Amino acid sequence: MIRVVVADDQPLVRLGLRVLIDSEDDLDLVGEAEDGRRAIAVVRRTRPDVVLLDIRMPVLDGLSALRTIIGDPHLDHTRVVMVTTFELDEYVFEALRSGASGFVLKDAEPAELLRAIRVVAAGESLLSPTVTRRVIDAFARRPAVHAPDLSGLTAREREVMGLVGHGLSNDEIAGRLFISPATARTHVSRVMVKLGARDRAQLAVLANQAGLVTPS
Repeated sequence: MIRVVVADDQPLVRLGLRVLIDSEDDLDLVGEAEDGRRAIAVVRRTRPDVVLLDIRMPVLDGLSALRTIIGDPHLDHTRVVMVTTFELDEYVFEALRSGASGFVLKDAEPAELLRAIRVVAAGESLLSPTVTRRVIDAFARRPAVHAPDLSGLTAREREVMGLVGHGLSNDEIAGRLFISPATARTHVSRVMVKLGARDRAQLAVLANQAGLVTPS
């Protein structure tokens, strides 16, 4: 079972997500919150696998709640998916830097929301449809800040890291480099370990900061 917490200040949104999650045999809604401070308390109490966290909430905003959750060593297995109304929102950039594992739009199709939960729970990151590819592209246009040290990476690992930064999946990386998906997965995992990246989303941020991603 994938344990999920939903944090959103709109009762109708929480209701819709509750009904959607309760309809799936492999998902278990273990908590809800209407503001960021309450979200932190619920997450600490329930220790879910995935948190659907609204970016804009009262009392404490979603970004502040995200930083607290990501920074809590007791929640190192918890992944956060940010829920946003806007496809390109300034807050999304900060969410990527702060450790969000993916993004979904509030008006996304139910199947896309369910996919987001399952993909992130499996240790991947939601780095493709709708929001994130454009976010990464815009991210690449910004000056690099605190560029990571890539001296411990091989040339192939740098190449793979750059493709992760462009939002490519393991299968897409495999096709681009003419290697097997398993080999692509191994390269990504090794780069994450070497750089101490929490997940693919953070690795994509590091790739951008290292200058491995150019605007399309």
